[in-house]
Amino acid sequence: MLDKKISDLINEQINKELYSAYLYLDISNYYNEKGLVGFGNWYKVQAQEEMAHAMLFLEYMHLTGQNVTLEAIEKPAVEYKDNKTGLETGLEHERCVTASINNIYSVANELKDYKTVEFLTWFIKEQREEETNAEDLLQRFELYGMDPRSLYMLDKELEARVYVAPSLVL
Repeated sequence: MLDKKISDLINEQINKELYSAYLYLDISNYYNEKGLVGFGNWYKVQAQEEMAHAMLFLEYMHLTGQNVTLEAIEKPAVEYKDNKTGLETGLEHERCVTASINNIYSVANELKDYKTVEFLTWFIKEQREEETNAEDLLQRFELYGMDPRSLYMLDKELEARVYVAPSLVL
């Protein structure tokens, strides 16, 4: 049995992960509509990863005897001013997700819920990778995005990204 505080925070995180998937699908759609199908693919894979993260949290709740409450998913409110907006939005969002997971981790530590701390350790590492990837992509866009040939090459590189399911064992 989980402490109610942890249970509530993980329920919130499930919904945040589902929103993340929705946000990344929105960003993917933007890039696809602009003809940047590689960028669209990169964010489609991001959406798949976020759905998988939501499912991992959901499974953890079930394994610990908790009920899951799914809330409505808010429509992303991104105003795309240019091709950089999606990248900036993605990075900012990953930082918010990291803060949320860090908060759950901190509360689990305070409550000496070491089972949850262990579970969250994978997500802490995953978020470090997510932020690094988002930062790298934004930096590369800033370096190459204004040159059409370089942007084309970066887009082609991103088109090759494929979804790989997480290897976290619950």
